[in-house]
Amino acid sequence: MALNDELNEWRKEIKTDSYAMSIGEWINLYDSGELDVHPEYQRFFRWDSEQKSRFIESILLGIPIPPIFVAQKEDGQWDVVDGLQRLSTVFQLVGILKDEEGNVKPPLTLERTRYLPSLEGKVWESDNPELSMGMAERLFIKRAKFHVNIVLPESHKIAVYELFQRLNTGGTPLSEQEVRNCILVETNREWFEWFQSLSDYDAFKECAILTDRAIDERYDLELVLRFLVFRMIPEPQLANLGELGEFLTSKMVEMASSGSFEYETESTAFKRTFDVLRENVGNNSFRRYDPVKSKHVGGFLITPFEVFALGIGHNYQEVESADLDIGNIIRNFWTDNYPNLPLGGGVRASSRIPVTIKLGRGLFNNG
Repeated sequence: MALNDELNEWRKEIKTDSYAMSIGEWINLYDSGELDVHPEYQRFFRWDSEQKSRFIESILLGIPIPPIFVAQKEDGQWDVVDGLQRLSTVFQLVGILKDEEGNVKPPLTLERTRYLPSLEGKVWESDNPELSMGMAERLFIKRAKFHVNIVLPESHKIAVYELFQRLNTGGTPLSEQEVRNCILVETNREWFEWFQSLSDYDAFKECAILTDRAIDERYDLELVLRFLVFRMIPEPQLANLGELGEFLTSKMVEMASSGSFEYETESTAFKRTFDVLRENVGNNSFRRYDPVKSKHVGGFLITPFEVFALGIGHNYQEVESADLDIGNIIRNFWTDNYPNLPLGGGVRASSRIPVTIKLGRGLFNNG
C-alpha cells in the first residue's frame, strides 16, 4: 500500500479536536463528574511533593504547560489519557482530588522551589494567613490555561492505546508495564484486577525475588503477563515475535478483550507452576547456579524464568503427576544448556525467547 493510501486510511480512523481551557474549567469538569482521571491509575505515577510543587511553580511563573490529551466517551465524559499527574496535582492542591474509594485525599502542601522559595508550607486556602496562598495567586492559577487535545468517540480504539504508549510524559516516565496497566484498566478493569491478583500469589512472590525498584515499576506484573502470553503460545508464532514490548501489549489487549478467556484455567496453571517451583527450589528458582560453589548466587534473571516458569507452566499437569527431580533439572541446566543459549548485550529478546521457550518445554516434558 502506498504511503499516501496508508495516511488517508488512518486519518479517517482518528478524529480529534483541540482548544484551550482554564484551570478553573478543568476543576469544574472534575467536580461535576464530567472528567475521569482514573484514580486507580495513581499507583502507576510517581510524582513526589517536590515535583508537584515545581509544577505549581511553573503555572505561577507562566511557563507553558504541555497539552492534556483526553478520549471522549459516547456519553460525552472525558477520560484523561495523558496529563493525569498534572491535573491530579491541581485537584489535590485545591482539595478536591478523590481516591479509588471516592474519599477526598489530603490537600497538597507545597514545598519551596528554586524560584519561589516562599511556597514552602503553603496550601490552597487556610484560616491561617501565613499558610494560605493569596487570592491573587489562586485567581492566577484558576485562570491559567491548559491546551486540550480530544480524541473523539468515532475514532478507532487503537488511537487511545497509541496515545497511552506514545505520550509517556512528565517528570517521572512510566515503565512499559505501567503504561500497559493504564491501557488494561481502560480495556477491561475486571481482567486487570484478576491479572494483578496473580502477582500477589505468595508462591510467585517467593520464587521471583525482585528489587524494590523493579516492583515499584511493576516488573512483577510484566512477568505475570509473559507467563500468560507465552505459556501455551504455538511455537511458529514466535518466529514473528518482533519487538517484545509491542508484542506483549498486543497480546494483553487481545486476551483482555476476549469474551472466551479462560480465567480458571490460566489461574490454575500459574499457581501450580509456582507451587512446584516453591516446593523444589524456592527463592533460588531464577538465580544462577554456580556448580563450583554448589549453590545459587546473584539476583533474579529473566532467562531462567523463561525456561523454568514457562516450561513447567506448559507441562504443569505432567510435572505434577511425574516423578521429576525439579531441583536437579534446574541445576543441570546451568552447566548443560545455559552456556549454549543466545545471550549477551547484542541479542534481542525476539531471538532469545523462541530458544528458551522450546528448551523449557523440552526439559519438563515427561513424555
